[in-house]
Amino acid sequence: MFQRFLITSLFAGAAAGLIAGILQLIFVQPVLLHAELYESGELVHFGAEAISAHPDLHGFDAMRDGLSVIFTMLTYTGYTLMLVALMSVAEENGAQIDGRTGILWGIAGFVTFHFAPGLSLAPEVPGVAAADVGARQIWWWATVIGAGIAMWLLAFGRNWTMWGVAVILLAAPHLIGAPEPDVFTGPVPTEIGALFAARAFGVGLATWVLVGCFAGYFWQREGERENG
Repeated sequence: MFQRFLITSLFAGAAAGLIAGILQLIFVQPVLLHAELYESGELVHFGAEAISAHPDLHGFDAMRDGLSVIFTMLTYTGYTLMLVALMSVAEENGAQIDGRTGILWGIAGFVTFHFAPGLSLAPEVPGVAAADVGARQIWWWATVIGAGIAMWLLAFGRNWTMWGVAVILLAAPHLIGAPEPDVFTGPVPTEIGALFAARAFGVGLATWVLVGCFAGYFWQREGERENG
C-alpha cells in the first residue's frame, strides 16, 4: 500500500507540476515581471510604450525559470500526497478511484486551495497594497481547512445536515472577511493585477484537473498491478 501511495503521488505530482511550471512560464510569469517593472519605477520612467520591447519581459533565464519549474513540481507533489491519502481513505469506504473520477477530486482540490481563499484574498502582483502577512496566512489556512472539510462533506455526506455544514464552512470565512490593507495604493495598474489573478486561477484549475486525473489513473493502475 505504501509503495502504491508513493509511486502514485510522485508520478502524478511531478507530471502535473511540470506542466504547471511550463504554463506559468508562458502565461503567468510575463505578467508578474511586467508588474515588477512598475514596482521598481522603471516603466513609470520610460513610459508604457517601452513595455512591448522591454528585455526583462522576454527571453529565457535558465536559472530563474528552471528553479521556478522545480519549485512548482515540488509544490504540486506535496499537494498530490495529500490528495492521494484522501483517495485511499475514500476507496476503503467504497469510492471508485480512477482517472475520470480523479478529475472531480482535482476540481475539489482547486476549490480548496485556490478558489475558496482567492475569492476574498486574490492572487497579488508585486507593488500592490496588502494587509499584514501573519493575518493573511491565518485567514488563508482557516479558509483552506474549512473548504477541504466542506468538499469532503459535499462528496460523502449522507444528509442535509452535513451538506448544510459544508455550505457554512465555505461561506463563513468570506462573511467574516479577509484581512485588508488600511489603504489601497500602489504603482501597478489594476488591469495588470486583474490579468495576473485571472491567469493564476486558470493555470491553477488546469493543473489541479491534471493532478486529480493523473493521481486517479496511477492509483488505479498500481492497484491493478498489486492485485496481479
